[in-house]
Amino acid sequence: MKANARKPLVIDLFAGLGGWAKGFLAEGYDAIGFDIEQHVYGEHCYPGSLVIQDVLTLHGSQFKDAAIIVASPPCQAYSYMAMPWTLAKAKAAEIRADETGQALADLNRLFDACFRIQREACEAAGHHIPLVVENVRGAIPWVGRSRWNFGSFHLWGDIPALMPDTKIMKSIGHANKRDGHSHTPHLTNPDEHIKLGGSWFHGYRQGQGPRNHGSKSLKRKSASAMIAKIPTPLSRHIAATFKPHE
Repeated sequence: MKANARKPLVIDLFAGLGGWAKGFLAEGYDAIGFDIEQHVYGEHCYPGSLVIQDVLTLHGSQFKDAAIIVASPPCQAYSYMAMPWTLAKAKAAEIRADETGQALADLNRLFDACFRIQREACEAAGHHIPLVVENVRGAIPWVGRSRWNFGSFHLWGDIPALMPDTKIMKSIGHANKRDGHSHTPHLTNPDEHIKLGGSWFHGYRQGQGPRNHGSKSLKRKSASAMIAKIPTPLSRHIAATFKPHE
């Protein structure tokens, strides 16, 4: 896949509503997203070119012309096991007890696919293509420490040395992460959301919120997609940092 001759190309894996794409488009990139479904909720939809395809079936060689790859693999399993519930703790213990390592591999398969795709893209291109993967704090015990976090948005991969101040979260009304925690703009501590019950999981005990709707309900999917959307200041900063010099 080639970008417009005048524009760099960003490949957006697990594209969702296009929080990554929005920032990259604003910085002058072409954006091609990949997801297993198209997310359209009223006026909210993916802002770039979207390909409906399972990321696990992609081979990175087709992205040899990309300037950068970004990804936000689904985080529900990580988020669930970060919760202080008996069943969540039992699930985590079950994975840790699996001496074959298969349970851990299954848990991380989407996360690991991002780095496989990057390796394949770099080999095909003959040079390094940066990758930035976003996920939740709950992923850390399973994939390793994140290199930086923007509030509750944790990042792995090729993270720039200079990143925006986390305090900017105060001005981002939609930065409400899906880590099983609510991250509202008034928080001053980036990790304060760990103590809070968020919209995604409220219904597990209270019988309210998105969990009270079917797992495939439009209302729940819409809420989840909006909560997961990458804040524009973060995506624009990453885009500007990696934009090739003309």
